[in-house]
Amino acid sequence: MSVNDIKQELEKRILIIDGAMGTMIQHYKLQEKDFRGERFKNWHKDVKGNNDLLSITQPQIITEIHKKYLEAGADIIETNTFSSTRIAQADYDMQELAYELNVASVQCAKKAIEEYLATANEKKPIFIAGAIGPLNKTLSLSPDVNNPGYRAVTFDEVEAAYSEQIKGLIDGGADILLIETIFDTLNAKAAIYAAKKYFRENNVELPIMISGTITDASGRTLSGQTLEAFYISVKHAKPLSVGLNCALGAKEMRGHIEELSSIADCYVSSYPNAGLPNAMGEYDEAPEDTAHFLEEWAKNGWVNIVGGCCGTTPEHIKHISDNVKNIQPRKLPQLETTL
Repeated sequence: MSVNDIKQELEKRILIIDGAMGTMIQHYKLQEKDFRGERFKNWHKDVKGNNDLLSITQPQIITEIHKKYLEAGADIIETNTFSSTRIAQADYDMQELAYELNVASVQCAKKAIEEYLATANEKKPIFIAGAIGPLNKTLSLSPDVNNPGYRAVTFDEVEAAYSEQIKGLIDGGADILLIETIFDTLNAKAAIYAAKKYFRENNVELPIMISGTITDASGRTLSGQTLEAFYISVKHAKPLSVGLNCALGAKEMRGHIEELSSIADCYVSSYPNAGLPNAMGEYDEAPEDTAHFLEEWAKNGWVNIVGGCCGTTPEHIKHISDNVKNIQPRKLPQLETTL
């Protein structure tokens, strides 16, 4: 799939991106031994919770989840690689698996598409977005309250980790790179730099989707940027889309998406959580409620790509897909260029 293929689809309709992977994995009630599989049965650390590892040890589960989202109407499925970097995998002493995890996860997505298309009534283009998460270390903030100048990681280390991940995703066969859940724009810039460097050195180019996270009612990212500042600081990447995901439900995200749709000269994406978490950390928003919020944004001409993040399920994606399928996508604005 080329960048022109996805642009053609985006001109015709609002595309649907899938929902939460973690929420779906929880439904399987997997234990430590399930995460380990045969290959890691004697691993020296607990690995339960390392969801990305399941692409290697339980690929049939990840493929099945992707397939459920495809059946619900997803046009873009995200790989199970939110934490598939050397830096994030260090928590489990599995740094050396980073590249393999990315390749394996793309293969799970490919298999799901193959199985889905074999029985689907309609043959539509489906895109694999290589999910590039925000990391568990940040370049903009110190983890030591007594030493504000300290950083747990350097820009070069972050760039190298993302470069390895990007190589795995592209070697596996991803169609898009999705830099998502960005709470620190400097981490995102390292991912953008790694992607552009890979494109130059290997004479390839994949569309890049960028999705930030507004963490609270302040309307700022965790590293302190307003939405407009965030957009301006990543637009040099010439992304296919810029959007928001995670942290907020659709109700809380609404004003931010309205603002973004008026300033972005690229496509706009949004995949909110299923509302805000309850006291137990679970998400209660009904699929039809999430869908109604996104339907309103679509009618207002604010969005090009919609889906769900934490707490959303194939049922949420089905309702979203049904509610927006006959609505025209947002038209790209003609913005004046000013210094």
